[in-house]
Amino acid sequence: MGVVAELILIRHGQSLANVAFPAADARGLLEAEVSGRDAEVPLTELGVEQARALGVWLATLPAPRRPEVVVTSPYLRARETWRIAAEASGVPWPDPRTDDRLVDRLLGELEMLTRAAVAARFPGEAARLAEAGVWEYRPPGGESFADIRARLASFLADLHREHAGRRVAVVAHDSVVLMTRAVIEDLDWAELAAVEKASGNVRNASVTRFVDDGGGALKLDRYNVIDHLPPA
Repeated sequence: MGVVAELILIRHGQSLANVAFPAADARGLLEAEVSGRDAEVPLTELGVEQARALGVWLATLPAPRRPEVVVTSPYLRARETWRIAAEASGVPWPDPRTDDRLVDRLLGELEMLTRAAVAARFPGEAARLAEAGVWEYRPPGGESFADIRARLASFLADLHREHAGRRVAVVAHDSVVLMTRAVIEDLDWAELAAVEKASGNVRNASVTRFVDDGGGALKLDRYNVIDHLPPA
């Protein structure tokens, strides 16, 4: 079976939750200044600007390098990032489709809770996390990073089968970018921790790119790059 010619992984632009939860956690608050379902969290004004900058970068790609297939997470922040980027580029793109396997990490009963709220409502979770470890810990009703890895392995297998030899862009979340790299490079947890230590968290509107190595596998070209964004 062949592989896609190129895979560009894009994290969505800054979302309201990306701002509200760190602020609430820093103050030990039980509530963050964002409500509703995680799937419906919108972009901030900065996130919109990041998406536009992403579109300007996409427009610089020569025609033979432009994605031929676009797949996004069904979450609002990912869909909006691509919509805004595509409009800002001024270039025609294929209609995007969504795939439920590209959702952000499912936190189950802990979804949209601050750290203080988790500690208050689920006092046993800290011990469960410590026992299982970051990568294997599964929140009540949620999923572990191992679970994310499994769904992305399925997604990639289908992507290669359906779009072998084509250039694909995926717009999703930090956990998706990180765990897609784990699947492609067959990284264990220690190696994945080393990636995070060396490169930091996957940044908003960052670009990660894999290319066909000519031998039926993908190789990393760039990871977590934000050179296309304006200075913070």
